[in-house]
Amino acid sequence: MTADQQKETTKRGRLLGFLLTAWLIIALDQLTKFLAIANLNPGVAKPLLGDLVKLILVYNDSAAFSIGGGVTWIFAIISTLAMLAILWFAPKLETLGWSIAGGLALGGVVGNLIDRLTRAPGFGIGQVVDFISIPFNFPIFNVADIAIVAVAAIVIIAVFQGRPLGKAKKTIA
Repeated sequence: MTADQQKETTKRGRLLGFLLTAWLIIALDQLTKFLAIANLNPGVAKPLLGDLVKLILVYNDSAAFSIGGGVTWIFAIISTLAMLAILWFAPKLETLGWSIAGGLALGGVVGNLIDRLTRAPGFGIGQVVDFISIPFNFPIFNVADIAIVAVAAIVIIAVFQGRPLGKAKKTIA
């Protein structure tokens, strides 16, 4: 195998890791939301791990931490732009780790965007299904939110470690 063929195979592997991660998060997010709607009553807490984790079905028309309630259409536009940006950057990611992080970001963004586009009260203004509750008055969230927060944590840690975002670490020869 030539060096160019090796590079192309590696690039395809990174892109596959990106896409598989995104699809896994989207599928898991939508499946858990379906199960939450089917098995939970809105606003009624159901203990999962005692008082540590409870399931409470809520429909959210705002962003994280209830910022911007009632302007869901703005979040639908922002999510669409974020999705397009992530898709544009994906082929430029130089490592499998960054490709997986990109897939987590895409999966999280698309998971909540699907809700905004397909759920009541209508296209572009649909409410996001949230159902995971933890103590300390923390906002109720979902699998897509977990993926987005995980990527944010990865990026913050990488920045503090001086790693170039999306790039392979340069080695000095």
